Amino acid sequence: MVRFHAAGDLSFRFMIWNLFLAGIPLGLSLLMPYIRSAKIAVMVVPVWLLFFPNAPYVLTDLMHLRERSNAPFWLDLLMLLSFGLVSLWMGFQSLRLMQDWVSQRYGGIASWCFACGTLILTGFGIYLGRFLRWNSWDIVTRPWRLMADIGDRVIYPLEHLRTWGFTLGFGGLLVLGYLLWVSSQTDEARATARR
Repeated sequence: MVRFHAAGDLSFRFMIWNLFLAGIPLGLSLLMPYIRSAKIAVMVVPVWLLFFPNAPYVLTDLMHLRERSNAPFWLDLLMLLSFGLVSLWMGFQSLRLMQDWVSQRYGGIASWCFACGTLILTGFGIYLGRFLRWNSWDIVTRPWRLMADIGDRVIYPLEHLRTWGFTLGFGGLLVLGYLLWVSSQTDEARATARR
């Protein structure tokens, strides 16, 4: 709001929408401890996975950072970093809750495979959103075109080196960030998060 007031325009209002999308996986993960039916879990987990990349995606909004005449550069930097860090926290918290859910049902090794696999897939999801401009809901509204784009990159990986470089680079950065985030939590904080 300070930035909107200082600039006299609403040019970054899309950040509010991005923050809302980043909150969807956290909301879904908070439901998981209450789900007893495998049928319901099988419906919720894919939806969570579909929306999860929206949380770390907000970090890529730093690409919009440039000198503007209507607002100080440092104010835009603070605003974009604030949105990015809050979204990343929501994503990591959501992933931790889902990882705990997987761990309780399938064990610790499976939960770490789930967490790391999710983060690498997230790198691919962010690539699809940032560079190819796909949205999470396009799986429903334009599934065949989305699958064609994904299939082309999977079948012809050498023709899409930027795709796989970004996927592995950003996914690897998320894995590292998540490991640091998890390792910094105390046992008491972990127990509180599971409740």
